Amino acid sequence: MTVERWLRSIAGTFIVATLVLAHFVSPWWYLFTAFVGLNLFQSGFTNWCPMMAILRKLGVPSA
Repeated sequence: MTVERWLRSIAGTFIVATLVLAHFVSPWWYLFTAFVGLNLFQSGFTNWCPMMAILRKLGVPSA
């Protein structure tokens, strides 16, 4: 898998996990969901995301 596919998979997992945590634990988890969403939004304009940098350092190939 490429960095881009890993990024979408990780972001989707974080969003679903934080929605579940917000429902069952505390609504404050919605802030983390918003953080992930805003990070994806800015990465659409800048083509840079902290998770992409981490994945590249781990040796995940780019498209």
